[in-house]
Amino acid sequence: MVDWQLKAKEEESAYLADLADYLAIPSVRDDSKATKEAPLGPGPKAALEHILSLADRDGFVTKNIDNVVGYIEIGPKDSEEYVALLAHVDVMPAGEGWNTDPFTAVIEDGKVIARGASDDKGPGLAAYYAFKMIRDMNLPLKRRVRLIFGTDEENDWTGMTRYFEVEPAPAFGFSPDAEYPIINGEKGNVQVNVTSEGTNGDKAQLLNFESGLRTNMVPGVARATVAGLTFDQVDDDFSNYLADHPQVSGKVAEDGDEIQLEVIGKQVHGSLPETGENAGTYLANFLDRYEFGGSAAGFLTYLGTWSHDDPTGRQLGVAYKDEVMGALSMNVGIIRFDEENGVFINYNFRYPKGITPDFIREQLAKAMPEWRHKAEIGGHAQVPHYVSPKDPVVKTLLNIYHDQTGLKAYDQVIGGGTYGRLMERGVAFGALFPDSPETMHQVNEFALVDDLVRSMGIYGQAIVELANLPE
Repeated sequence: MVDWQLKAKEEESAYLADLADYLAIPSVRDDSKATKEAPLGPGPKAALEHILSLADRDGFVTKNIDNVVGYIEIGPKDSEEYVALLAHVDVMPAGEGWNTDPFTAVIEDGKVIARGASDDKGPGLAAYYAFKMIRDMNLPLKRRVRLIFGTDEENDWTGMTRYFEVEPAPAFGFSPDAEYPIINGEKGNVQVNVTSEGTNGDKAQLLNFESGLRTNMVPGVARATVAGLTFDQVDDDFSNYLADHPQVSGKVAEDGDEIQLEVIGKQVHGSLPETGENAGTYLANFLDRYEFGGSAAGFLTYLGTWSHDDPTGRQLGVAYKDEVMGALSMNVGIIRFDEENGVFINYNFRYPKGITPDFIREQLAKAMPEWRHKAEIGGHAQVPHYVSPKDPVVKTLLNIYHDQTGLKAYDQVIGGGTYGRLMERGVAFGALFPDSPETMHQVNEFALVDDLVRSMGIYGQAIVELANLPE
């Protein structure tokens, strides 16, 4: 009988040393620096090469596919069926407001702080160390097991799409990229982009508005430049607005005839918009009081009234709840306005079964008909995914979680999207525990060291039992 937690504890020092090197790679997708050798930019390529180099160092079978995806394999070479663990090496942009360098791992108060510590370098490396423990103990496996690393999970999944084009699909498996006890259901995920011309009237003028870094992040900062208003009046109005809305902060400054405004909200994962404070919609909500003209007026009302403080999309007519999968959620992720490029508002919806992307798009298109705008589906759309709680994969993983932690085991559905949905019998499994802080996509992202080490042991047993499940 293997004491998985004891074995994991023995690997802690080596694991943390490797994790620090891994977290130091700023593996944010950057298409502006893409090359033939680095299709998603240098960061994701470097991180993929790094994790595969650790496996080469330790004597594992590895394969790099076009520098966009790669895998590490253990188990009998002659087994036709294989189990997969799907992780990712890319990370979100750091954003503003960190207390430490986001790409230098800092360990303090039992936390490892860095971009990617929780999502998903920490858990992915814990899964790799589970591979090491299994190999070092020479534990028998009936099926092959692959630990597959994608390079753009935070965007459109180019790497993992390529993998499934050139490699046979796994029989089943999990993604170490969410939370415990298990995620056996994931809502659909679709982006809708609202666009229009960028025009102004004769009175107040919106020269520029910008907020958001990624569709799946609640914007933490918003900035706008306006003209045609009196600075003293705006300054006084803004002070009163911030006093009435203490959940955000901001500042206003005068630059000649122009006035610059900034709002600081709370940046969180786009699948949980109700836990953040969207700086972009707050700034639009404030500016909507003034007499803007042209499309600027419609833009500010659509964003600051119809889309503000409404994570279920009720005001836009898309609110919907399914008994099993829960409620739709809406995040306004990327916001842009200027006269040269026009209006761009990117919405990210996590939707349950029973509602369609076309319905969502139609509702956004017909909202506020007096504003001439378009609404189009864009980005990487995903349909809802669900694996029955009766499936042996789900039952096995829940039993392991309970046995190793003593905690209650139960299935659940989330709005977040993981690679687990790429497998018909795929789920997400850890590494965030129910009582642990969730900091994915936030500034000062961290993971608890004890949670990562515990996950190493849980993943070790999970790999062995899934690889040896009866046919």
